[in-house]
Amino acid sequence: MDPLTLGAFVAVCTILVLFSGVSVALGLLIVSTGFVMLFDGMRSLELLPEILFGKLDNFALLSIPMFIIMGSSIASTRAGAELYEALERWLTRVPGGLVISNLGACALFAAMSGSSPATCAAIGKMGIPEMRKRGYPDGVAAGSIAAGGTLGILIPPSVTMIVYGIATETSIGRLFLAGVIPGLLLVTLFMAWSLYSTWKSGNRELLATGSYTWKEKFEILPRVVPFLLIIVGVLYAMYGGVATPSETAAVGALLCLIIAMVIYKLWNPKDLWVVLRDSTKESVMILFIIAAAGVFSYMLSSLYITQSIANWIGTLDVNPWVLMIAVNIFLLIAGFFLPPVAVILMAAPILLPIITTAGFDPIWFAVVLTINMEIGLISPPVGLNLYVINGIAPDISLKTILTGSLPFVGCMVLAIVLLCFFPGLATWLPDAVMGAAR
Repeated sequence: MDPLTLGAFVAVCTILVLFSGVSVALGLLIVSTGFVMLFDGMRSLELLPEILFGKLDNFALLSIPMFIIMGSSIASTRAGAELYEALERWLTRVPGGLVISNLGACALFAAMSGSSPATCAAIGKMGIPEMRKRGYPDGVAAGSIAAGGTLGILIPPSVTMIVYGIATETSIGRLFLAGVIPGLLLVTLFMAWSLYSTWKSGNRELLATGSYTWKEKFEILPRVVPFLLIIVGVLYAMYGGVATPSETAAVGALLCLIIAMVIYKLWNPKDLWVVLRDSTKESVMILFIIAAAGVFSYMLSSLYITQSIANWIGTLDVNPWVLMIAVNIFLLIAGFFLPPVAVILMAAPILLPIITTAGFDPIWFAVVLTINMEIGLISPPVGLNLYVINGIAPDISLKTILTGSLPFVGCMVLAIVLLCFFPGLATWLPDAVMGAAR
């Protein structure tokens, strides 16, 4: 069978298996094993365990559970609520200070936790009721938090970026830096739209909030500044040549646990056990997907599917930007149904040779891919963040949350367009800090 035809058949079978309800990792193993047995015979199965465990034999993978522990320890405390309160007190005299506080808190908490659902839950529990109490439209209140939560997979340290770096053998340090300016760009676009929609609704009195004394402004800082200092310290250690990403993640996780215990009195062994248990579950899930994706990549390569697709793309006489539009459409559709980690691990073996052949920078593409995954987090039918917000505020319908989130999808699409016109938004900072890529 022609490899391209076989590739289409593999894609259809993969979609059908994943839609059957099995886990992503198990589904990839089922498809990979089936096609390897069918075309290479039973003896080829001897290689699969070696590939499965060999994919996990990577020192860089240690950073994933460490960053997850770091995020879980923060999410288990009142750090998110107090971060929101601190920003609200300091931005109270800024027009639209409340909605800006929510989005700013989402951005900072995303940097601390690296998790989109955790960001939605932590900031939304405080932000949504407060905005609704002050008269903000339900769509603005819910949509801004849902969109702000997506920043967790873009602003460093990001587990999604780590997975992309491992899957494509790209520098994780460069990927982290590449997400900084686009992340700030998205925060700015989100804030601009929120202020505009509030002003357009006619509730201009919402743009003015109450006032706090200097004592009230300063008394909350000691409870949130230590976490922010850890983020700064983690990034400094990573880019100052002090430690590798894995070593930095381990120190960051330990410091976050210590601060959670000292400042937020997280002494109860049951609470600590919950943090470690949930972190282990999430880490095992991601690592299992990585291992299964390694087997899936081996199957695609052994059947010459990946190579044939890359060669076929190389022979097409099309504008590279037309190709990039097609890739973005594919990523959007995949992100509607699958979690970001699964999309990256499944698509990277196929997309990387395509984008490099077309002359695109893999660091820049990582940011574009991640923003596409962010869109999937607030788009049906999966839209994880939509359901998190609905769980926080069950009296706000999913339709209202979705409607409120759609303008932020437009902001993300605009960000992708800006990145296409100005790729330096993603590549300038990594080159400035770490030197030009070779």
